[in-house]
Amino acid sequence: MSKKFFGTDGIRGRVGEEPLTADFALRLANAAARATGLSRGKVVIGKDTRLSGYMFESALEAGFVSAGFDVFMTGPLPTPGIAYLTQKFGADMGVVISASHNQYFDNGIKFFDGAGAKLSDETEAKIERMTLEGAITRDSAELGKAKRIDSALAQYEEFLLASFPADVNLEGLKLVVDCAHGATYKVAPRVLSELGAEIIPIGCSPNGRNINAGCGSTHPELLQTTVRGVGAHLGLALDGDGDRVVMVDHEGNVVDGDQLLYLLALGRKRDGLLKGPVVGTVMTNLGLERKLQSLGIEFMRSKVGDRHVLEMLRAHGGVLGGEASGHVLCLDKATTGDGVLSALEVLAEVKRTGKSLAELVADMPRYPQLMINVKISGKIDLDGHEGIQAARREIESGLGDRGRVVLRASGTEPLIRVMVEGENQQEVEQAAQALADQVRTLA
Repeated sequence: MSKKFFGTDGIRGRVGEEPLTADFALRLANAAARATGLSRGKVVIGKDTRLSGYMFESALEAGFVSAGFDVFMTGPLPTPGIAYLTQKFGADMGVVISASHNQYFDNGIKFFDGAGAKLSDETEAKIERMTLEGAITRDSAELGKAKRIDSALAQYEEFLLASFPADVNLEGLKLVVDCAHGATYKVAPRVLSELGAEIIPIGCSPNGRNINAGCGSTHPELLQTTVRGVGAHLGLALDGDGDRVVMVDHEGNVVDGDQLLYLLALGRKRDGLLKGPVVGTVMTNLGLERKLQSLGIEFMRSKVGDRHVLEMLRAHGGVLGGEASGHVLCLDKATTGDGVLSALEVLAEVKRTGKSLAELVADMPRYPQLMINVKISGKIDLDGHEGIQAARREIESGLGDRGRVVLRASGTEPLIRVMVEGENQQEVEQAAQALADQVRTLA
């Protein structure tokens, strides 16, 4: 289904450029309210720490109120916190103002339904159509109201603490926590400290412009250096809106979402809690798939995006899925990806087994994988370009069953992602460069 504004994870772009303007945000909120078919409703709105969040918060508030919705504003709160509170408050919709791992000059708007789940393609398309029709304002007596929820952060913290096993604590663990100067800058250190860990916080001083700047899950170098420097047992890095996490072992090695998924799958299988298949995406490392299969654990691949992982898990009765980027879904604990909760799940395994993070993921092989992002100025028909497809077929033929090729357009940035994976590092690098060069001829 073709959509003009919605991408892989909501609407995202440069602030001040269409569609990321205050006017558009007002019309979008108004349309989202009307798309529910309700004349009265409730919506929870949260944001990360970007300076532009104030502007979009006000615009969204006006759009929802004018359509008859009562608005509950939480202020800075992780995306999964909004999903949780949408359910808890019995709201009809949740909205997050965030561009996730992007820098501060970008922003985005993403939605949850009343069950705390991402919207369907059909619902997003309906909202788009109604946004283009313009906003309406109900009669004064039918307008909504707006208020701030001062207890939102505390309620989300209580949820996270309640998710942690009652018979386990984090005493004796020294952890470095990188919050990317984003939405988790308060909640992550407080929850981990409450559970008994010694915390060294970094990336916890947001100023509206430093979100994801050289820190967080997409820039783990600072975390790696700090973990080694302070002699921590491990470190964790969240992204700007807190729905993804990557970790670093005591030696400073990055442990990505695929490895975390492996670790959690083994723990749930051991405890008899693993239901249905484990779901990754087309980008998931082949080493995870083959290792899980060797252990008798079914593995399936979805399209890129945690929303698609969620859809496949639900369709097949699974509880565990995710992406290498650090989006991990534990549907037996939450309705959406939650970086802090995922970290807590991993830390519980570390304490229960008495093993280090490095030991817990040592058995999962990782195939050499190279992804090259090719910048583009507009949409490219990858499937219809014979030169690109011929190059792809040649590479796939050479790799055989020893590797894979993934070629796709990014859903959040103007990029074509070229990924090649195989058993031989040199072969992978040469193939990826050759295919990327073909794509650049169209860029």
